[in-house]
Amino acid sequence: GSLIEQLTTEKYECMVCCEVVRIVAPVWSCQNCYHVFHLNCIKKWARSPASQAEDGNSGWRCPACQNASMQVPKTYTCFCGKVHNPEWNRNEIPHSCGELCGKKRQCLDCPHLCNILCHPGPCPSCPAFVTKTCECGQTSHSVRCGQSTKIHCSKVCGNTLNCGKHSCSQVCHAGKCSPCQLTVQQVCYCGSNFKEVLCGTKEEFSDGFGNFSCQNICGKKLNCGRHNCTQVCHPQPCQLCPRLPQVVYRCPCGQTPLSKLLELGCVERKICTDPIPSCGKTCGKPLSCGSDEFIHTCESLCHEGDCRPCSHTSNIYCRCGFKKKVFTTFFPRPFLLPIAAITFMCDKRCNKKRTCGRHKCNEVCCVDTDHKCSLVCGRKLNCGLHRCEEPCHRGSCQTCWQTSFDELTCYCGESIIYPPVPCGTQPPECKKTCTRPHDCDHPVYHSCHSEEKCPPCTYLTQKWCMGKHELRSNIPCHLTDISCGLRCNQMLKCGMHKCKRICHKGECLIDEECKQPCIIPKLYCNHPCMAPIAAISIATKLTDLQLGDSVEISRLITKKEMKQARLQCDEECLALQRNRRLAEALEIDDNSDPFNIRSSGPKYSDLLKEDARKDLKFVSDIEKEMKMLVEAVNKGKHAKKSHCYPPMNRDHRRIIHELAQVYGIESVSYDNEPKRNVVITAVKGKSICPSNTLTSVLDKEMQSRPPPPIPHYKQTDKSSGNSGLSKPLKEEPVIDYFDVQD
Repeated sequence: GSLIEQLTTEKYECMVCCEVVRIVAPVWSCQNCYHVFHLNCIKKWARSPASQAEDGNSGWRCPACQNASMQVPKTYTCFCGKVHNPEWNRNEIPHSCGELCGKKRQCLDCPHLCNILCHPGPCPSCPAFVTKTCECGQTSHSVRCGQSTKIHCSKVCGNTLNCGKHSCSQVCHAGKCSPCQLTVQQVCYCGSNFKEVLCGTKEEFSDGFGNFSCQNICGKKLNCGRHNCTQVCHPQPCQLCPRLPQVVYRCPCGQTPLSKLLELGCVERKICTDPIPSCGKTCGKPLSCGSDEFIHTCESLCHEGDCRPCSHTSNIYCRCGFKKKVFTTFFPRPFLLPIAAITFMCDKRCNKKRTCGRHKCNEVCCVDTDHKCSLVCGRKLNCGLHRCEEPCHRGSCQTCWQTSFDELTCYCGESIIYPPVPCGTQPPECKKTCTRPHDCDHPVYHSCHSEEKCPPCTYLTQKWCMGKHELRSNIPCHLTDISCGLRCNQMLKCGMHKCKRICHKGECLIDEECKQPCIIPKLYCNHPCMAPIAAISIATKLTDLQLGDSVEISRLITKKEMKQARLQCDEECLALQRNRRLAEALEIDDNSDPFNIRSSGPKYSDLLKEDARKDLKFVSDIEKEMKMLVEAVNKGKHAKKSHCYPPMNRDHRRIIHELAQVYGIESVSYDNEPKRNVVITAVKGKSICPSNTLTSVLDKEMQSRPPPPIPHYKQTDKSSGNSGLSKPLKEEPVIDYFDVQD
């Protein structure tokens, strides 16, 4: 009645989708718990991994009662199952056909069918009256057909027990009588063992010789009186002696009849102990070690008894058939399996893709043909919170089945989504103004949102630029660093120049000195100095250093330049340390050069040095590339490494070839002019980095040269009307102040 009322008033909810079951929606009803579901919902649920039974072979489980079913519902039927796609009638129960139910009632012994109209839920109990006997069958009573209680009397049962000899002594009871509890003694078929069992146990198998088999050798004397039975304890009489003359008709190998051997002069057998004549041929009986490819046979002459061990070998294959082994078959036959039953597993891993298309099988010695993936998918579902729990599969995952029964609201709580809320549902849109706290006091124009951070404030304000040059208008509130586009023009630390950068944030110079040219006029010519301020500062400090004063140069150069100025130890440093330790052990003076280390080094030709002085930057770049190439090939895995230079003139190519000889690098020129280029190749163990590069040699030579002569000036005649100094006899030498530090 509750189901009928809820379905009629559309208040019944489907347990899968948590939606109301409409009177015109196709439904399915569980025949165990009678819960009603949407037909489409129950189809999806039956295909989902969450619905599968624990053993995996019992079908899918009902969401309500967990009763397992093998078949997935496909059609929409009425509650009694007689009408497909029943039409809704206002005067009838929803989803029913309006006819008599006619289903068999739950009571197993009720022969009457349900006589009410098609309905949901279980059928009511049968109202008919019938005569039923008690459990022992000695008395009878008139009761309702649907009554589930059993009738018991106070008399003794008296039914015959399973043994067929004794009767039941219990009071009227339900079900079968208990087995007879009396014990009897039984003997085995061969008569050597006895045991006590309950009365009626296995007595029907007695054949006059015993009741059970003790699984030992029978050992009874055969009819010949000379041999014993070799069979396991058996119920029938023992067989005839297998060596009787009337039983044996052929030689031991079975190839020749005894009648033919008697014609050849063999002695006729009289009793079973007489030897069986041998035909003298090869035995030829098939041995158990043979395989399907080659059957091994006994190579001994015709003989009695078991055959000798096999002397052949057989090929056995692994489980997947990839590898084979040679198997020696000289062991005694009774203890060996057939070769076809012997196998082994190889170490080959299967590289085939599984059914999911994502993972490899990777099984050792695989014999699987389907390669089903047993891993869990584990990919994130569309909600972004849960992961797919299905077996690894192809294609997209299904939508998340999780559902929340809490209300989902926006931040301010004005907009609400009522449960059930599918997992991954975004908060509802709200048209109210945002009520979150903001950094500024300007009016808020954006709506309520679910994001933690509010959109930037776009209210137009007036703000100063970063250099405080001008007050800018119509600037959005969220902008902080505003540049007016003008030059900074703030005085630098040198007190002589102003910052030339565009309006910027922070200090003009950070951890460095001014590098703008000096504008102070020179003493003799009144021309501006034009030397960078930092270079003049370094030169001044080094002059103080020559006079014996201490100088702090960390403020004159940047930290990056100091870091780049620090040299890294190379192989030459390691060699010097090793030689220094060896010299200390041998007590050799440090000033001496017993290993000729200081005097050793590469020899550069005068022509190469002269060309290098003309283009020192080109030579320095070439040496850096060669050094990097040599270090890369010596530290890497490859035996050779090459580098291709762009097309260049003949003089530059000659410099590369000569430097390649010093570094132990192979160099070859390719193509024709003007696209002729050089390719160098470094070989591991052959190419080395010299201790003194060409650029370092040129630097040392420049340091050892005397300073340039001071230029002489000629005084002009006073009558010429020109005061001061005239032009020098020679052009004034250009002094690079950055070379002073060398």
